[in-house]
Amino acid sequence: MTAFSPLAIGPHIVQPPVVLAPMAGITNAPFRTLCREFSGGKGLFVSEMITTRALVERNEKTMQLIRFDATEQPRSIQLYGVDPVTVGKAVRMIVDEDLADHIDLNFGCPVPKVTRKGGGSALPYKRPLLRAILNEAVANAGDLPVTMKMRKGIDDDHITFLDAGRIAVEEGVTAIALHGRTAAQHYGGTADWDAIARLKEHVPEIPVLGNGDIWSADDALRMMRETGCDGVVVGRGCLGRPWLFADLVAGFEGTGAYAAPGLRVVADAMVRHARLLGEWLGDEARGVIDFRKHVAWYLKGFSVGSEMRKKLAVTSSLDELSAQLSELDLDQPWPVGADGPRGRTSGNNRVVLPDGWLKDPYDCSGVSEEAELDTSGG
Repeated sequence: MTAFSPLAIGPHIVQPPVVLAPMAGITNAPFRTLCREFSGGKGLFVSEMITTRALVERNEKTMQLIRFDATEQPRSIQLYGVDPVTVGKAVRMIVDEDLADHIDLNFGCPVPKVTRKGGGSALPYKRPLLRAILNEAVANAGDLPVTMKMRKGIDDDHITFLDAGRIAVEEGVTAIALHGRTAAQHYGGTADWDAIARLKEHVPEIPVLGNGDIWSADDALRMMRETGCDGVVVGRGCLGRPWLFADLVAGFEGTGAYAAPGLRVVADAMVRHARLLGEWLGDEARGVIDFRKHVAWYLKGFSVGSEMRKKLAVTSSLDELSAQLSELDLDQPWPVGADGPRGRTSGNNRVVLPDGWLKDPYDCSGVSEEAELDTSGG
C-alpha cells in the first residue's frame, strides 16, 4: 500500500489528508460532529458556506452557523464574497474575535442566482477581481491559513483553473481544492481528475486537493495515486453516510474492512443526527424537520416501502421518527450498490452570467454585491 504524507494547512496537520466539503444546509455543526465521531477526530471538517456580507453585518443566522463545538479543532470556516473590501473585513473579524483557525474561500458555486451576478464559479474568470479578493483575505488573515476551492472554469471554452492557481500562489494562499468539473457541468457527467493532476504540476509550491466523484475510500486512494494530489475533499459521497469518514481513515491507514452498517445501525445514526440538529437549533421539532432532507440519503438502497418513505419525510418529533424506523426490517444488511453516487447528479449546459461577462477577463465592472446570497455548492 502506498503511504501518503499528512496534509499541511498552515500549522494544521491533517492526517489522513481528508476534508469534508462545505455543503449548504448539510455541513452544519451536527453533521460535522457525526462525521468527526466516525473518523475518530481525524481529518478536516469545514463549515457550510458563510457570506462575508452577512458575517460583517452579524446576521443572526450566520452567527449561529459559525458556532463550533468545543471539540472541533481546527475550526474551519468557508467564506463566500465578491467584494474585496468586505472579504477583508470578514477575515479581520474572524481573526480579531478568534472565530476560526482556518479560512477557506468559495469560488466553486455554480448556482445560477450566484453566477448571474458574477459570483461563485463565474468569478475566477475575472482575474484582477480574484487577485484582489485573495490579496485582501491573506493580508487580513494574520497567522490563519487561507485556502480556496474552485472549479475548472465556466465551461470548456472558458477554463480558468490554471490561471487561478497561479494567482493563488502569488497572493499567498496556503492550499487549493479543485472540483474537476466546470460550472456548466454542475454535478453531471464525470469529474476530470486529469485537471487535478495538471493543477498539481502547475502549482507545486502548495498543496492541491482533489474533489469530485469520491464515493468510497477506494475512490479517494485512487484519486491520490492517479493525480498526485495532496489530499481529497469529500462532498456528496458522505450524504446520509457519515461513516464514510471511518472508511477513509481505514483506507488511508490500512487498518481493516470498511463500514457496511445494517439498517439497525443506520436507523440509530438517523435518530442521533436528528437529535443533534434539535439540540443545535434549540428546538426538537425544528431539528427533526431539518433532518427530513437526509432521510432518502440514509435509506438509499434499503427495502423501505414508498408509504413509509413518505411518512418518514414528514416526521416532526424524535419519538415519531424512532417509532416509524422501528417498523422497518432493521435486520437488513448494507445494500449492494449503496456506496455509489448520491445527491445531485444532473448537469446543466448553460451558465447564467451577467451581460457581457465573457467579453474581457480583465474588465471587472458589473460584479454586484447582490451575488452574496445565502447559498452554496461547488
